Amino acid sequence: MDEDDDSLRKLGEKQPNLPQRQSVEDSAKAAGIIDACESNDVAALQKLAQTPGGFLSDGLRRKTWPLLLGLQPVSQSEKTTSWEKLPRHRDEEQVQLDVNRAFIFYPHDLTEEDMTQRKHELYDLIVEVLRRYPFLCYFQGFHDICQVFLLVLGRQLSAQSVARLSVLRIRDFMLPTLGPTTAQLRLLPDVLGKADPELRRHVASIEPFYALAGTLTMYAHNIEAYHDIARLFDVLLAREPVFSIYMFAQIVMDRREEIFEIDEPDLLQVVLARVPPKMNMDELVQRSDNLYKKYSPETLRSWRRISPSSALKTARQIDRCDEQSLEQGELYFKTQSKELQWLELREKAKMALWIYRRPIRIASMAIAVGILAVYLRRNPGIVNSFVAVFSR
Repeated sequence: MDEDDDSLRKLGEKQPNLPQRQSVEDSAKAAGIIDACESNDVAALQKLAQTPGGFLSDGLRRKTWPLLLGLQPVSQSEKTTSWEKLPRHRDEEQVQLDVNRAFIFYPHDLTEEDMTQRKHELYDLIVEVLRRYPFLCYFQGFHDICQVFLLVLGRQLSAQSVARLSVLRIRDFMLPTLGPTTAQLRLLPDVLGKADPELRRHVASIEPFYALAGTLTMYAHNIEAYHDIARLFDVLLAREPVFSIYMFAQIVMDRREEIFEIDEPDLLQVVLARVPPKMNMDELVQRSDNLYKKYSPETLRSWRRISPSSALKTARQIDRCDEQSLEQGELYFKTQSKELQWLELREKAKMALWIYRRPIRIASMAIAVGILAVYLRRNPGIVNSFVAVFSR
């Protein structure tokens, strides 16, 4: 670990992940986490992530998060070209604008010089991932996710982990259009409809885009406490990507009384989009898990509209995440991009048919008359029969 990584590690540890308690229970849990990491037991880590406190500390997260993302050690022979020498990514200017607004809620008590250094490291992290995987499209809010990884894992490990997260887990958000993201959000009303039909009817007029900021950024845009967002990442990395939708549905259901007090659509949209900055994360995780178990993705009407190449369907088996390569993720990306191009062409064709529907109808009638005229010319006996009938 270099000096920059070490300084970030210490910085992360300044933010308490849990109240300081040296209980026998926590010590036993920490030992269990370490054992699961040493034996590469991802299934055990998935269970531990959902227990109170998640992975307890950043020191343990540096062991667990890379494993949950399927990160493999990189040998000397596999080391690639320095990212600084790679071609610029088309979105680097937007990255800089967003990084300038980073680290609003945490870490605390940084000098101006330290803050400048952190932002420089965050910019480098994001740009490295984009330059190494130039097919990815940056989205505003990606920097919120990356700053959490940077503080927890340090510069080098976070670059490798964020790369796998981007290509394999949140790939739908990094495609050229918002189509796949919108398809994910359509699952939210389905969950609400099954779990709380009355609430679903109350918000039926509101499109589910109110969940965009939360789900797009793994809630890093909304949660203000460092230990809360780190604990939330524990479970989001341990579960399949669609779990984030169930979590947002649970957040909405937990606020149902407040939501029922509002009937005005514009205000309701604002209220629905608001994720409480302070929540009991352990209770939220447990209730979201219960919701997921009761109404699995396959039972949701909109699930069949999710592309087979979507990360929601290709990254379901977290316990086998190390078997999926970044090259496979890129192939899924390209397949989904082609699907989006086809859908775009189809929508344009439908729009053109609608706009020119009257001229098309007239042209169709003209063609039909022409065909009939040719047919009658070749079969004059039919004409004579019609004339005979009407002349009686």
